[in-house]
Amino acid sequence: MARMAADDIDSRIKYMLSDMTLDEKIGQMTQPEKNSIPVEDVTNYHIGSVLSGGGGNPEPNSPADWRAMTIAFQEAALETRLGIPILYGVDAVHGHNNVRGATIFPHNIGLGAAGDPHLVRRIGRVTALEMVATGVHWNFAPAVSVPQDIRWGRTYEGFSQEPELVGELGVAYLDGLQNAGDGRGLRHPHTVLGSIKHYLGDGGTTWGSASRFPWHEEIWGERTRITGIDQGLSEVDETTLRRVHLAPYERALRAGARNVMASYSSWNGIKMHAHRYLLTEVLKESLGFSGFLVSDWKGIDQIDPGDYYASVCRAINAGLDMVMVPFDYRGFIQALARAVERGDVPQDRIDDAVARILRVKLEMNLFERPLGDEALLERVGSSEHRAVAREAVSRSLVLLKNVHQALPLADHGRILVAGEAADDIGLQCGGWTIEWMGARGPITPGTTLLEALREGSTGDVEYDPAGRFSESGDLAEYGIVVIAEPPYAEGVGDRADLQLPPEEVDLVERVRARVRKLIVVQYSGRPLLINEPLAHADAWVAAWLPGTEGAGIADALFGLKPFTGKLSHDWPRAVDQVPLSALRNGTGPPLLPFGFGI
Repeated sequence: MARMAADDIDSRIKYMLSDMTLDEKIGQMTQPEKNSIPVEDVTNYHIGSVLSGGGGNPEPNSPADWRAMTIAFQEAALETRLGIPILYGVDAVHGHNNVRGATIFPHNIGLGAAGDPHLVRRIGRVTALEMVATGVHWNFAPAVSVPQDIRWGRTYEGFSQEPELVGELGVAYLDGLQNAGDGRGLRHPHTVLGSIKHYLGDGGTTWGSASRFPWHEEIWGERTRITGIDQGLSEVDETTLRRVHLAPYERALRAGARNVMASYSSWNGIKMHAHRYLLTEVLKESLGFSGFLVSDWKGIDQIDPGDYYASVCRAINAGLDMVMVPFDYRGFIQALARAVERGDVPQDRIDDAVARILRVKLEMNLFERPLGDEALLERVGSSEHRAVAREAVSRSLVLLKNVHQALPLADHGRILVAGEAADDIGLQCGGWTIEWMGARGPITPGTTLLEALREGSTGDVEYDPAGRFSESGDLAEYGIVVIAEPPYAEGVGDRADLQLPPEEVDLVERVRARVRKLIVVQYSGRPLLINEPLAHADAWVAAWLPGTEGAGIADALFGLKPFTGKLSHDWPRAVDQVPLSALRNGTGPPLLPFGFGI
C-alpha cells in the first residue's frame, strides 16, 4: 500500500504532538455519536471522530442529506486551532446500509457462501465509493469474527465458521475499501479506512454467558432478560484463541489493516476493552500493529460498571486509543484529563494513542481531502452498483435440495407465491439496514423477489402472503414459499430455539397441497432446523439475507444464473449439534456439511 514517506509522517506527528495541548490530544481520542454532540462542540472540544450508529441518519435520509450532515461536522473540525480533520465513521457492513437509496449487498454469511474474494473486493469498492460520496471516510467493517455457535445474533456478520475462509474474504473486502487499484492505497481520494472487528474471540463465546447491563434494556427491551451469548465469555484456551479467532486478524494486519475495534466479549475473565495482554502485548507489540485501536459503542462502560473513572483508566492503559463514547463526551474528556493529571494514565500513553490516530489520518491523506467527493453522489445506488449486488445475490444462493426437476422454473405457466417476505425489502435485507435492527416493509428502494418473478415470467404469477389460494381447478405447476427470520441485530438476535415457527411450517404444507412442484426460499442470518418442512419441498434455497436486489434470486430460479454457492457453515439437523464443538464431538453427521451446495 503506497503511503506518504515514513520519515515525513514521523516528522509531522512529532511536530503536531509538540504543539498540542492535553485537551487537544484527548479530543482526538474522543468519538461521540452524531445525535449527541452539537456541531460547534466538535470545534470546542477538538473532537477527533464522529460516528453514526445504526439508524444514526439525517432527516430526511438521502445521500445528499448525509453529505450535508458529515460536511458540517468536518468543517467544524477544520475550524479548530490545528485544523485536524475528523474521521466520520459508520457501520457500512453490507453496503452503505444506513443510507436510504444506497446499494445493499448480501450480509457476510451470504458472501461466505459465494466464497469469491474477487467478488467481495468489488463489493468493498462499491461500498467505498458510496461512502466517500457522502463524506464518510471510515467503515466499521469487515467483521472477521469466526462464529462457532449459530445461536449468536451476529452469526450473519461473519463470513464462515472456518478461519481460513474468514481471513481470505476479510482481506478481500478490506482491500476493496482501502485500495482503488492504482497503488496509492489509502491516499487515493476514493478509498476509506476499514476496521477489522471485533477483537478478539467474539465468535467463540459460550451460550448462557451473555453480558447484560442496565442500559441494554433501554435499547433491547425485554430481550435483555433472555439467556444468550452476545458479549459473553470466550472460554477457550490460548491455543484455540490464536488458531481460530486470531488467525484472520493476523492475515488482515499483513494486508494493511490500520484500525482494529475491540470486542465486548471477555477472555480469561477480563473484558476485552481492558485486556492489556491481548490489546497491547499481542496486537501492538508481538504482531507489530502500528494503527489505532477503537472501542465499541459504550464498550468501556462495561469494564467497571458504576465506576466510570476506573473504566476510563483501565481502557486507555490497556491500549485503547480512541473511545466510542458515544454519548457523554464531556464526561469522558474530563475523566481522562483528570487521570493524566493524577498520574493514573501516563502522558506517554496519551501521546502514543494520539500519534497512532494522526498517523492513520496522514496515511489517508485526510488533511488534503477531508470533504470526500460530491461528484460521486450520482453513483450511490446506481444501476452499475446494483448490478454488482444482483450478481452477489445469485452467487451467494445455496441450493440445498432439488428433486423432480423443480428447478429451474419455466418462464411461463402458473406460479403461486406465498409468504410476506416475498414482497418485503426489509425482510430481504435483515438487520443493519436503515435502522440498527432493520425493519419490515419498503424501508429503502430495491427489487423484491415477487417483483423479480413477475418481471421474469410470461405466465400467471399469483401472490397471497398467507398462501390461501383457491382449491378449485388444476394444481399450479409451481409454488414458491418465501420464509424469513424477522430483522435483528447483535444480542437481540440471540436465539436458543432454531426451529421454524409453526406458522411457516403450516404455510409450506398449505401451498404444497396446491402445486405440483414446491420451492422454498429461506431468508435467514444462519442455518435453521428445517428437517420436517424440507421433506415437503421439491427444492430449497438458502438465500441468507440478500439485500435490495431480489432479481438475483429470480435469475437463479429461472436458470439464467447457475447455483454455485456452498455452505460456509455446517447445517445442523438438531439443536444438540450446536455449537460447532458439539457436532465435532460426535453427535452424528449434520443435516448438510460445510461446503455443501447442489
